[in-house]
Amino acid sequence: MLRVWKAPRRGRCIGLSECPLDLALAYMAHFFSGNISGLRHILAADLSFAGPFHNFHSAEAYLASLEADPPVGCSYEVLSTFENPSAVCLVYRFTKPGVSTTMAQLFEVADGKIQKIRLVFDTGDFGTRR
Repeated sequence: MLRVWKAPRRGRCIGLSECPLDLALAYMAHFFSGNISGLRHILAADLSFAGPFHNFHSAEAYLASLEADPPVGCSYEVLSTFENPSAVCLVYRFTKPGVSTTMAQLFEVADGKIQKIRLVFDTGDFGTRR
């Protein structure tokens, strides 16, 4: 993993409370293990999610969508990370049966929670163009 910027930790990052990278990696672990309820404690109530297929303006709406259509049979491999004091971008290889693509996901963090998620990938790899 490559980190372009690394904040001096100086006691600011205690557990998941203030570290964007730690929060993003916790998100990925919960998401790809299918532990959707585990996401609840790391997402801000007013979460903003934007991606090629979906947009959500609350954690509840986002979680309801994931519970209705869970990420089954999916895996990921982190290729790179880019971090600043309030955000982190993960570039990773997403794989599920019949699909393998590179994705970039930006997580913006405030008050120890993920506030915004921006997901970017080529929808053509999923057999559709939007």
